[in-house]
Amino acid sequence: MDHLNQYKIQHITFKNIADLQSQLFLRQFSTEELVQYYVQAISKNTNNIFIECFAQEALEKAKQIDKKINNKEKLGKLFGVVVSIKDVFCYKGHIASASSAFLENHVAAYTATCIQKLLDEDAIIIGRVNCDEFAMGASNENSVYGAVQNPHDPTRITGGSSGGSAAAVAAQLCMISIGSDTGGSVRQPADFCGVYGLKPSYGRISRYGLIAYASSLDSVGIFANAIEDLTIVLQTMTGQDDFDSTCKNRTPIKIVPQKLKVAYFKEVVNYKAIEPEIKTTFLNVIKTYQKHHEIVAVDFDLLELLVPTYYIISCAEATSNLARYDGIRYGKTSQTKANDLKQFYKNNRSEGFGTEVKRRIMLGNLVLSSGYYDAYYAKAQQIRQTLIDRIQKLFETYDVVIFPNTPCLPWKIGEGKNINPDEMYLADIFSVLANLVSCPAVSIPISQHSTGLPLGTQIMGKQFAEEQLLEIAKNFMSEFNSSSFND
Repeated sequence: MDHLNQYKIQHITFKNIADLQSQLFLRQFSTEELVQYYVQAISKNTNNIFIECFAQEALEKAKQIDKKINNKEKLGKLFGVVVSIKDVFCYKGHIASASSAFLENHVAAYTATCIQKLLDEDAIIIGRVNCDEFAMGASNENSVYGAVQNPHDPTRITGGSSGGSAAAVAAQLCMISIGSDTGGSVRQPADFCGVYGLKPSYGRISRYGLIAYASSLDSVGIFANAIEDLTIVLQTMTGQDDFDSTCKNRTPIKIVPQKLKVAYFKEVVNYKAIEPEIKTTFLNVIKTYQKHHEIVAVDFDLLELLVPTYYIISCAEATSNLARYDGIRYGKTSQTKANDLKQFYKNNRSEGFGTEVKRRIMLGNLVLSSGYYDAYYAKAQQIRQTLIDRIQKLFETYDVVIFPNTPCLPWKIGEGKNINPDEMYLADIFSVLANLVSCPAVSIPISQHSTGLPLGTQIMGKQFAEEQLLEIAKNFMSEFNSSSFND
């Protein structure tokens, strides 16, 4: 997958952010030329990725950056970097709809902290991209704007909920895309689209301005075509935020041991529903790692509990977060006549929310109800604490844990309607753990399926060890490329 680490923009070729900025300094092309290319590429793309392109303001920002370069003025560390944002981030003066009919015309009154930090460093926000409604889904089919098509095969899904972000980077419609990850919503689409996707530790990047799905699980995530770009964007967006009490300054773990101790779960390899080539690829990953590091199979008897635990907690939190959408203060107001306030609320929410969002609200209300709270929600929280304790103990011995991102390939667009929701939720079985235990995880593209679709793997690290994790991932990619992995 060596070819991923290069951007080709007409006569412009660059490997990563550092290479781009070096060429801008040397006047090999202008920032305005770069943005014009992306604007044109977005207008020609037919994969339903961008909901809105901010063409005019992106070009104005590009001109400002070119002027700074020409005048030798101080530049931000992301100058010239073209970024798209998932349609769940507030960006003042722009629509933030969460790809829902409920917020179709909702204009953000402020800018999310993480987006503002990008702007402060001279990044160029080129538009907002499609996603599952309120970030609920694993296919990017639950959007009021329709499904995003996978750039590798337009008949297939991109994964979700950040499928538009992954596809935007894969189709080279931007350099970086900012998504969100609640239970694998960055890593699964990164895998399906063949790009790098990082979910940082919970609390490393402020969630202020991110339209909430499940507040104890949501993380701001990053997509890129070059792994070193994940690092610079991560470092730009981190830091304490007075608007988000869960986000504090952390001392990151950076030192990478010379020889790693790597764990993987026996139950993952033996998981009954894993697609054969995904299993073979993962076994090859293990084989490749063994050439350079100590790798050990460990028992993890809680695998089957991950998905139910995740969905109970996430749906309970979603129910609470979505209770504010009543159609009075903002959002969709039904034109259907209502005889009382209760009917008015019902009309607004019935017409504003899509099927998957309604399903999760109903499940959340069920597990929080008096008759089921102890049996479901309280039990799920107990299991979550057990998972946290188990993983903390594991990281006392091991540096990282590796998994496949998902047990399945991206399915055909429309096929999801014929799949039982329980089966679709099981697509998250390898990804939800990182969110439940608040650890960072990165998806890296490493191989190709016989269908031509990309295949990746996932590396989970210790809390607040993102820089270390990304350096490990970069080294692993170098080892893959120098081995006979793809032979």
